[in-house]
Amino acid sequence: MIKVQNLRKVFRVHKKPPGLSASLKSLFRRDWIEKVAVEGADFTVEEGEIVGLIGANGAGKTTLVKMLSGIIHPSAGEARVLGYNPWEKHDAFRRQISLIMGQKAQLWWDLPGADCFQLLREIYQIPQQQFDHQLNRLTQLLNVGEELNIQIRRLSLGERMKMELIAALLHSPRVVYLDEPTIGLDITTQKAVRDFLLSYRKEESPAMILTSHYMEDIERLCERIIIIREGELIYDGSLRKVIEQYAPYKRLTLHLQNQTLDESSKEIFSKMGEKVQIQSDQVSIQVPRKNVTEVAAELLRKFKIHDLSIDEPEISDTIEILMGGKDLRQE
Repeated sequence: MIKVQNLRKVFRVHKKPPGLSASLKSLFRRDWIEKVAVEGADFTVEEGEIVGLIGANGAGKTTLVKMLSGIIHPSAGEARVLGYNPWEKHDAFRRQISLIMGQKAQLWWDLPGADCFQLLREIYQIPQQQFDHQLNRLTQLLNVGEELNIQIRRLSLGERMKMELIAALLHSPRVVYLDEPTIGLDITTQKAVRDFLLSYRKEESPAMILTSHYMEDIERLCERIIIIREGELIYDGSLRKVIEQYAPYKRLTLHLQNQTLDESSKEIFSKMGEKVQIQSDQVSIQVPRKNVTEVAAELLRKFKIHDLSIDEPEISDTIEILMGGKDLRQE
C-alpha cells in the first residue's frame, strides 16, 4: 500500500551570519545552506501493518510523513501510496488517507464535535448511512458520546484528541499517518488511545505509520520499527529482534527471605551475571539471555527467595543506544 524508493528531501536554510555588520549585509545578499531532512528512504508498508517511525527531534520523521501525505514535495526519489503519487494530490487519493498530528488541531474550536463531523461528512461526501454507522462505532470505542455537543475548546486535551481521532477516521481511510498522537496526554488517555488504535486496526486493517517519543506507544502498537537518524534510515525490522540482538541480557530481581548476605554470597552473584545491585534484601543481576534459566534455578537452590522476577531491559534504553551512533545497516 505504501512503497518508498530512495526518497530524499533537502531544505535551503538561510545561514545566519555572525556579527551586526554581517547581519545588515544579509538583508541585501543572503547566504544559503542545504539541510538534508530525509536521505534515501526506502521501505514498504502493507495493509494491516502499524510501523513505528522512531528518531530524535529533527531526525526527519515528520518530514517523511508529510511527503507521504502529499503536504510537501520531495527533492528526489519516488513514493506510491495506494498506487498514487502523494504530492500530485488527487482527490481520490486524499479521500483514502488520513493524517493525525498530536500537536496540530484540525477541528473548529468554536463548534461542537457533532457539527464538525457533519462538515467533514460533506467534505468527504460520506453517505449518510455509512456516516451514522461509523460515527456511532467510533464514539462508542472512545467513550465520548456525551461530549459530542460540547464546544471543542471546552473539552479537555484528552477529549479533544479523541475527537481528532474520530474526525480523521470518519471516512474509513485505508492509510493512516499518526504523528505523535498521544503527546501531552495523561497515562489513562494514552492507554485508551492505544487500545482504540489496536481495535480499529483489527476491524479496518489500514496501513499505519506511527511516530512517537513514548516507547510504550511503540512497544504496544508496533511489531516492526524504522529507526531514522539525521535523515537516514538505519534500521527497518522487528522490534523484538532489536531487543534480542542489541540487548542480549535480562534482569533478574530477587527478594530474599530473612537472609543476610555475606561476602561469599556477593561473590556468587558476581559470577552469575553483571551489574549486580544489592539493596538490603533485594538483589538485581544482569544475566545473558542464554543463561537466564540456569541462573534462576541456581539462585533458587542456593538462597531462600521470597520472590523472583525476570524482566526485559527497557526498550527506550536499547533504542537510545542505537540512535546514538550504532549503524545497523551493515548488521
